Amino acid sequence: MNGRKTMAIDKELLEILACPKCKGDIRLNARGDGLICDACRLMYPIKEDIPVMLIEEAVKIEGLGRS
Repeated sequence: MNGRKTMAIDKELLEILACPKCKGDIRLNARGDGLICDACRLMYPIKEDIPVMLIEEAVKIEGLGRS
């Protein structure tokens, strides 16, 4: 094992999910524990392999780079 968490989000699921705020594209962050909307600068957490797609649960990202 290389110690890296495997991607729990199915690639097909990731393709159909959208940001609940702007309806734009989202992407998996580098750590695999959140989904990022670059347009809104928000990260939606993934808890127990389930994406929490609630605007109220999203974390605002400052100085967003491609993480």
